[in-house]
Amino acid sequence: MPRLPTLHGRGVTPNPCNRFERITLERDPGTVAEDPAPRTEFFRDSSRSIIARNSSPDVGFDASINPYRGCEHGCAYCYARPTHEYLGLSAGLDFESKIFIKQDAPELLRNELSSPRWRPQLLALSGITDPYQPIERTARITRGCLEVLTEFRNPVMMITKNFLVTRDLDLLAELASHRAAKVAVSVTTLDPALQRAMEPRTSSPKRRLDAIERLAQAGVPVAVFLAPLISGLNDHEISSILMAAAERGATEASCVPLRLPYGVKDLFVDWLDRHVPERKDKIVNRILAMRGGRLNDPRLGSRMKGQGPMAKQVIQLFAVARKKARLDGPPAELSTAAFRRPGDVTQLALGF
Repeated sequence: MPRLPTLHGRGVTPNPCNRFERITLERDPGTVAEDPAPRTEFFRDSSRSIIARNSSPDVGFDASINPYRGCEHGCAYCYARPTHEYLGLSAGLDFESKIFIKQDAPELLRNELSSPRWRPQLLALSGITDPYQPIERTARITRGCLEVLTEFRNPVMMITKNFLVTRDLDLLAELASHRAAKVAVSVTTLDPALQRAMEPRTSSPKRRLDAIERLAQAGVPVAVFLAPLISGLNDHEISSILMAAAERGATEASCVPLRLPYGVKDLFVDWLDRHVPERKDKIVNRILAMRGGRLNDPRLGSRMKGQGPMAKQVIQLFAVARKKARLDGPPAELSTAAFRRPGDVTQLALGF
């Protein structure tokens, strides 16, 4: 039986309707999008604030910076896809081909950190989309934000799948010297073919390991982040991923089992149909077993861990592999002690 068609360089093939819209367009089954090779478009995002806050106990930070909306990396499983629906767009192809750039982000960040109301605290860069997606090479919004953070010495934790993070080693190393920077490099597979199909515009597994090594050599605390952990697809690689990362200098490791909010459920099942149909049933059944009979469990306390014997088994497997790779030590703690506001005469006089 021939496989369903896919789009070269894209994580998903369909562009499903927006869940908030009443009028929808439905294509004949088996057809691809109207534009078989959609070009990426970029739009200016005119947001007037840059620091987003959350109160979720499942997330390891309270505040974050997101320089971009949408992500050209195109990861098929990305939990952030439904955020594009708030813009009137689709969580499918629109999410990875219509990218909104917050060009004013560095200036907005400077204004917020300069305010006497700002209480120095850890900022995540970013909490939703990858700050080093391809457009960052020329837009340099993430670097602009890092320059501001370095000037203020405000601690930052970064998450990325892109080797481009090494471009900013000068800033990250400076922050790390004040215990104010940490980077998590997401490594979901060591198989280049699977990476290209599942995360088409991300750095290869080798380049991600290279990034870990260069960060570690520069004195930047670096963690390996195995997310999502997809039972039946990449869980057999847990040990080899952690070992490879440890050999390159990673000192921490964490994982999050796959979660599929809103329309991501159908997009990921469609991806399984097109790329690994022979494993689709096994993978879907394991997701159901780890999510209480559903493809997504949004409840706080379980959405990042899963539930039931299957989830417990996968997490235990990860814990054993993490210990074997010696990545189970205490995480690097970041500090706000070196925070300063440039131009503050008192701080300058004291040498802070």
